[in-house]
Amino acid sequence: MAGKSLSVVVLLLLAATAALGAGEPRGCEAVRKVFQLRQLGPLRGVPDSPRAGVDLQVCTSKNPTCCNKKMEERYQTAAKQDIQQVLQTSSATLKFLISRNAAAFQETFETLIRLAENHTSTLFCNVYRNMASEAATRVQEFFTDVGLFIFGTDISTEEFVNRFFDNLFPVVYNHIINPGQTDISLEYAECLRMARRDIRPFGNIPKKVIGQMGRSLLPSRTFLQALNLGIEVINTTDHLHFSKDCSRALLRMQYCPHCQGLTLSKPCMGYCLNVIRGCLAYMAEVDLHWQEYIQSLEELSSAMHGTYDIEHVLLNFHSVVNDALIQAHVHGRELSEQVNKVCGPPVRKPAQSPSCSFDQNKDNEGLKMFSRDGEETLANRRKEFISHLRLYRAFYGGLADQLCGNELAAADGLPCWNGEDIVRSYTLRVVGSGIKAQFGNPEVKVKGTDPVINQIIDKLKHIIQLLQSKSFPKYDNWDLQQTGSGGSVDEQISGDCDDEDGCGGSGSGEVKRVMKITDLQLS
Repeated sequence: MAGKSLSVVVLLLLAATAALGAGEPRGCEAVRKVFQLRQLGPLRGVPDSPRAGVDLQVCTSKNPTCCNKKMEERYQTAAKQDIQQVLQTSSATLKFLISRNAAAFQETFETLIRLAENHTSTLFCNVYRNMASEAATRVQEFFTDVGLFIFGTDISTEEFVNRFFDNLFPVVYNHIINPGQTDISLEYAECLRMARRDIRPFGNIPKKVIGQMGRSLLPSRTFLQALNLGIEVINTTDHLHFSKDCSRALLRMQYCPHCQGLTLSKPCMGYCLNVIRGCLAYMAEVDLHWQEYIQSLEELSSAMHGTYDIEHVLLNFHSVVNDALIQAHVHGRELSEQVNKVCGPPVRKPAQSPSCSFDQNKDNEGLKMFSRDGEETLANRRKEFISHLRLYRAFYGGLADQLCGNELAAADGLPCWNGEDIVRSYTLRVVGSGIKAQFGNPEVKVKGTDPVINQIIDKLKHIIQLLQSKSFPKYDNWDLQQTGSGGSVDEQISGDCDDEDGCGGSGSGEVKRVMKITDLQLS
């Protein structure tokens, strides 16, 4: 019984609105109220009663109308603003998700770098106090380089790792290998620094560190780059430029019924889909690349463990440095003889009194954040982020349907606007999403491509390539290549190196592999 009553109400409403749509509006008071409420312009420009709309270009009608050319122009502007607002609202949660996590991961990496520097400085203060003051500058420079690399500076990990051990060698020589009552001269220290790679006082440890740093820092760097590009994609599509034909279609769909006094009408679902799919045809082309982008982020995130875990590598760097110093101490006599052959006997100057000014209590709060109880903190954060991001894989492909279904179109079964009148249902062909599907769209003509969207797609393709090149489990035979400024190959480790050469984590038990990494910089 209730169903029959509802049907009667719907039919009566349909008959009333259809009759109203078929004839002229009885007055323009409702139009004036909405025009004023939306603050579309001065009320003096709105007719008090229907008039002939001979000056209208889009909202044309054979009946008298409550619109004039000035109103049509203001409606045109409002229609574009409305769709921009709806687009931004629909993407707001996704944009917040990515931007919040991009900031959180960057802050986490910054904290992690500070803690790793803290650990290394503490090592010198506690165990090698006589050289702590001189080593402090080398440690600070090294972790500054780590931060620069992770946050996008074009610098080679091989370069800054070698620079650290080069600069550390004169300090180690002066205090561990050949300690004396006085310091070595600056000229002698420079000779030691230049000779370090040939003398190899730290054995294979620097090479091991190069491998570990490359495999752990690169994925984190690319992960951050990918998140920032995700924000850029959303910002770009949120402010998409609409074609003239699309703008006219939006006006016809949203505000032309106002000219006939139909201020409460909504477009039919099929009509809305044709208009919005036509207007967002270029944006829909992002869909496949967006899905692959999220999939690649997920694969990279899953691969960032063990040797590729930045948290493990950085927080254990002090232990690797200690191993290097022990090695230099154990082989001190042989190293001293080698140094004498290359640089001659040490040339000394008056010693400076050593001091350790480092605050060992610094960043204790940060240490709690990286407690090793349970799974890695970063791994948990990435897993949680990816699980939320995965929900938006089809965001661009289903955007037109989402906008019409949630915001714009009339509910099924209700009278609706078809671009000309109030009707029971939309009878024209409804096209699919994407540029190719727009052929024969009865509401919007879609031509060519959008250069802004093409640029975004190219950037997505590039970051996907970088993400996939670091999705470690997908490869059986890898090369590790670090590209520095100008894209030159600074290091290549073949597949037949041993663990000391940096092909596997210390004590990790992982299969020895090397990965090929190219195109560091995101253009």
